[in-house]
Amino acid sequence: MKLKVFVDRLSQPARAILIFCKANGIEFEEVSLDITKREHKKPEFKAINPMGQVPAIVYGDFQLFESHAILMFLAGLFGVPDHWYPADIYQRAKTQCVLDWHHSNLRSGAAPYIYNTVLAPVFGVPTNPQAAAQADKLLAASLSHIESLWLKGDGTFLHGAAQPSIADLGLVCEIMQLELVDEKDRERILGPHKKILEWIENTKNATKPHFDEVSEKLYQAKAIFQKQRTSG
Repeated sequence: MKLKVFVDRLSQPARAILIFCKANGIEFEEVSLDITKREHKKPEFKAINPMGQVPAIVYGDFQLFESHAILMFLAGLFGVPDHWYPADIYQRAKTQCVLDWHHSNLRSGAAPYIYNTVLAPVFGVPTNPQAAAQADKLLAASLSHIESLWLKGDGTFLHGAAQPSIADLGLVCEIMQLELVDEKDRERILGPHKKILEWIENTKNATKPHFDEVSEKLYQAKAIFQKQRTSG
């Protein structure tokens, strides 16, 4: 059966799925959607994901959405190396703990901050400085928690691991979305977190060349926004 992956590479969870598949040699068909044109809200895609969000996958008659669920499913389906999603129930629980924490903390800070400072005008919506300020606080707290809880010690990845898990990939892709914000704001947010910055580079290196290749659309968007700020 052919795996189809529905994505927009500007989406951080969508990039995590693509990088995971490429890093593990999983064959798939990439189906690109343009979220700026609201292609993810069309009826034909909502038949796959009623939530109207990317990413989503189709494998034969099986359909699945939500990036964490997709990563766990693909890890089991294709028998990837154990470090991605450990078979040991205790190590797996630790990975799932971080994934559950992600959406209500890191993502709930990073995504609305970026949306309300950079992306809202792309969708014809005015920026919301108050919402951005609230999200900024949650984002700062989340980055501190990652460092103090899961990047403490000498390990290269979360929980002191020597190789990345799906949690490393998902969280790093989330943080990478900060490439879109003004460089001064990015430095303000990430500059104090040296372990976070090192961890990002470790994750890139562990998945190269796929990480940067999949992130190229993000880097292109960054360049466009930077040019707009300079000319504006």
